[in-house]
Amino acid sequence: MAGRIPQYFIDDLLTRIDIVDVIDLRVKLKKTGRNYSACCPFHKEKTPSFSVSPDKQFYYCFGCGASGNALGFVMDHDHLDFPEAVETLAGQLGLDVPREENPHQQRGPDHSELYNLMARAVDFYSRQLKQHGHSPKASHYLKSRGLDQQTCQHFAIGFAPPGWDNLKKELATSPEKEQQLITTGMLVNNEDRNTVYDRFRERIIFPIRDSRGRYIAFGGRVLGDEKPKYLNSPESPVFHKGKELYGLFEARQANRKLSRILVVEGYMDVIALAQQGITNAVATLGTATTSDHMQRLFKVVPEVIFCFDGDDAGRRAAWRALESTLANMLDGRQARFLFLPQGEDPDTMVRQEGAEGFIERIKSQAISLDNLLFRELESELDLTTMDGRARLAKLAQPYIDKLPEGLFRQLLLKKLSDRTGLDTHYLEAHFQESARTRELPGSRPEPETRSIVQEEHFHHNHYEPIPFYDTDERQYPPNEHQNHTTETLRKPSPARLANSARLVTSGYAIRQLLCSPEFAREVSEPFDNLKLENDNDSQLLIDLLTILKKEPLLNTSTLIAQWYGTDKGKRLQALAALDHGTTAHRDEFLETLAKIRKKHNEVQNHNEHSSFLSSSLQNKRPSQLDEETRKKYLKLLESKRQSLKYKESDSQLTKD
Repeated sequence: MAGRIPQYFIDDLLTRIDIVDVIDLRVKLKKTGRNYSACCPFHKEKTPSFSVSPDKQFYYCFGCGASGNALGFVMDHDHLDFPEAVETLAGQLGLDVPREENPHQQRGPDHSELYNLMARAVDFYSRQLKQHGHSPKASHYLKSRGLDQQTCQHFAIGFAPPGWDNLKKELATSPEKEQQLITTGMLVNNEDRNTVYDRFRERIIFPIRDSRGRYIAFGGRVLGDEKPKYLNSPESPVFHKGKELYGLFEARQANRKLSRILVVEGYMDVIALAQQGITNAVATLGTATTSDHMQRLFKVVPEVIFCFDGDDAGRRAAWRALESTLANMLDGRQARFLFLPQGEDPDTMVRQEGAEGFIERIKSQAISLDNLLFRELESELDLTTMDGRARLAKLAQPYIDKLPEGLFRQLLLKKLSDRTGLDTHYLEAHFQESARTRELPGSRPEPETRSIVQEEHFHHNHYEPIPFYDTDERQYPPNEHQNHTTETLRKPSPARLANSARLVTSGYAIRQLLCSPEFAREVSEPFDNLKLENDNDSQLLIDLLTILKKEPLLNTSTLIAQWYGTDKGKRLQALAALDHGTTAHRDEFLETLAKIRKKHNEVQNHNEHSSFLSSSLQNKRPSQLDEETRKKYLKLLESKRQSLKYKESDSQLTKD
């Protein structure tokens, strides 16, 4: 097994490679001012909206939101994993990729023997389909399903003959091999009867491949009406059914540039569609669609179309798929849902309609994610009434909360606003406040019947991870030390810039830091007091400052590469992609950190007071408090009112 690629090599590679050269080899770029532009390779467009910055070594598409550095582009454009992308760029520079061995780091298990056994099992089942005495029955079944020999060979379809130990006799040539076959699930060990036998018997066999084309599992279908109709390999060290998709490897091999993938429910659907020329179908493996499935699919294509039966089971499956898709709906991605007539599946439909008819059905009948979401939420509501519209907003909130920040989320909020008559900014503020209230220690879930129009007071003492604004109207002069080639930060929406409000969150500080990493040199340690409750970005800010203290010369692209492929890396890319509009200023950056530290201290003090008072006030009335507790109680009230900008007299404050 190859060792880990050293981080220093990745950093050096990104420093030496020019993103313009990397992208220009794949997409013809045109010089436009300081940057380069082209039509985006990740979505169809006529007017170029794809921009490449040589200064930042970063690309961004204003149409679909795709963004990243040279490594990210090669991964997304060439459909490569991270090590393969590093190898590709290193080869472009004529460099050998080093691998490091850490004697203190335990290497992962070597599963090469398991992969070899699975490949041999594929060969065994393929031979049985041609040679076994019962193979004519299997061949007749495949022909009755409309499959020809070429399609069967393409998907390596085989046959597990009748009998309890055919595969065992062929491959379990030693106790070690037998145990390996048990580990992969090809053999079953019945400890009660002390017997070991073949899992698949008298079934059509569908080998399952991973993204690298290695055989990792099998599916088997009976030739008649026996139960269970389908049988899959169990979980194993090489097979995790919640992450794998049948047909994905074959789809990528058949299509140099995949633009969309069709998700269906069974092996035969994938194979039947492929035989008719629709080679972009995949199927889940006996599970509902998971978030892991969606992450994998959206790494390959920007659009996913789900195809389900039109019965109740199909609609339930579609809803589960929708729920798994929401968190992955970054800008530029699209999900649609096609419901077939009851009793039909893609296999039968494509044989009736042909490929052109089936594709036309997708174009004309597939429902977008937002339309399906609102159709289901509104199905039992009366939107002509106020409580019906409030109920819709309440039901929609948990689904909108799952969406990542971006244009799609804003458009979905706008759609909810149109249906309920509630202002978009009000909806967003209410959702944020509700989420923050749910996260409070000891808080109870709100009753589901509570109306959204019953707005509660805004709790300023709890910090939220979503950007909020300070009404400080100070203006900052141009930064004398600012690099004039540095690109600028995108301006927030006009509605959020009311009263010249300025961002005071960790996310805003990160955007400033990505624009000018040299700002980190002026930030004093420790960084622990930049940590805020309920703000995921605060830890990321601390991580950035920590690494820049150690390596102060890192640029934006190399900085993002430290976390490439992780959730933190995705967040950094999203923030860096907003790097347009208002020049980053040193003074503003430092003041932002000062406000974060102030907020941290306020929360710490509040928590200390709250802990003290919760124990002191238990089962007591204010008149029963001792003088010390009473002073702390009044001090807390004063702090609370100051944070809420209440201006009350001292006499009012001291009343019981």
